[in-house]
Amino acid sequence: MSPPPDPKTNPTRTINQNPDAMPPLPKAIPLGLQHIMAMFAGNVTPPIIIAGVIGASPSEQIFLIQVALFVAGMSTLVQTIGIGPIGARLPIVQGTSFGFLPVALPLAKAFGLPAVLGASFVAGLLQILLGTFLKNIRHWFSPVVTGIVVLLIGITLMPVGLNYAAGGVGADDFASPSNLLLALFVLSVTIAVHQYGKGFIKASSILFGLVAGYLVAIALGKVDFTSLTSAAWFALPKPFEYGMTFSGTAILGMTLIMFVVGLETIGNISAITTGGAGRPAKDSELSGGVMADGVATSFAAIFNTLPNTAYAQNVGLITLTGVVSRHVVTIGGLLLIAMGLFPKLGGLVAAMPHAVLGGAGVVMFGMIASAGLKIIKECELDQRNMLIIAVSLSLGIGLPAVEAISETMPGQLGLLLKSGLVPAALAALLLDAILPGKPDRKEKLAKAQAASQTQP
Repeated sequence: MSPPPDPKTNPTRTINQNPDAMPPLPKAIPLGLQHIMAMFAGNVTPPIIIAGVIGASPSEQIFLIQVALFVAGMSTLVQTIGIGPIGARLPIVQGTSFGFLPVALPLAKAFGLPAVLGASFVAGLLQILLGTFLKNIRHWFSPVVTGIVVLLIGITLMPVGLNYAAGGVGADDFASPSNLLLALFVLSVTIAVHQYGKGFIKASSILFGLVAGYLVAIALGKVDFTSLTSAAWFALPKPFEYGMTFSGTAILGMTLIMFVVGLETIGNISAITTGGAGRPAKDSELSGGVMADGVATSFAAIFNTLPNTAYAQNVGLITLTGVVSRHVVTIGGLLLIAMGLFPKLGGLVAAMPHAVLGGAGVVMFGMIASAGLKIIKECELDQRNMLIIAVSLSLGIGLPAVEAISETMPGQLGLLLKSGLVPAALAALLLDAILPGKPDRKEKLAKAQAASQTQP
């Protein structure tokens, strides 16, 4: 048997497949920048959307973008460096999650942002518990359940993207030809870069589309830089700026989606170790990563922003580059923190016309739905699973379309039905648990985890 490769004579293998390896700084810094640029657009979009729902002023919008960047950086460090059992200690970039938006938007309209933040704080604490007992309950969430929820998240957000593409609800020029053409231009650039670009350029296709659309919007005189000029150069993010309130309805909705989004983190961690390190994920990495998601979510609520989760774009970059060093992503996290300390950057993003953001949103939200389809494909599409999909999609898509049903429900039950995502997720979980013929996923997962522990 040949001896293992010597890191001194084969440094590329060590850097690529060992999460603890550290590339030289001249390589590590641009690699870290690459990771955060790939997720940048997705991280700042949710706070912009939530700002529109709560009627935030331009200065408040800048603040929400600033804290989103700061929290993403701090949360990334928790994953890459770790705190005791918390953190996967893998190259994971954290960021604001789209997954919570379908539930957060109606809650924000009904109760205000403080209720969303309070529910997020509690959901984060419960996610830490999920990570602690992950081995015992992971089999509850089969691919058909997870895939349905992810698919519905994308479907629910599609109208949001199109409303932005038209210029934003309430805009004087809503659905004007100039807005629609600008959104179409962003969409076209994004598709072209994704299809013909390579490496970092391909992974950052949405970012390139946004930048191109922003420049065209400036040339057309559609950008108002007033908020940028009034923004401070440096400011520390303020915790509890909006406070927290605790609503049982909001907590239930956010907690349920948190469980499913936590499973996305499990999938991302598994993809990183398989595609980057060439081995299955270890129990400690999976539980630590999910606990870090919970810490990040509660921390995000304290700093006035939506829950944070592991970003899938990061997985794609690792698969493309083969660089699995967690220290590279630590550098990216430090850069995100630095960005979060300069409100001028938030002002630059906040000045972006809604039509530009909508053009990218058409792709981003559609890709979420596509990811859900990919997860569903992992399970056998037999009559049992087709029935679960049928009932869940009917509830998830039908209830928001027929608002009269939710309006007739007593108390705050109607609010949970309004998004469609909560009843669909509950239906998928319940049917998957009680319908006969469910595969023994618990035994299968146990074997996979046992095999992972034998890997270096």
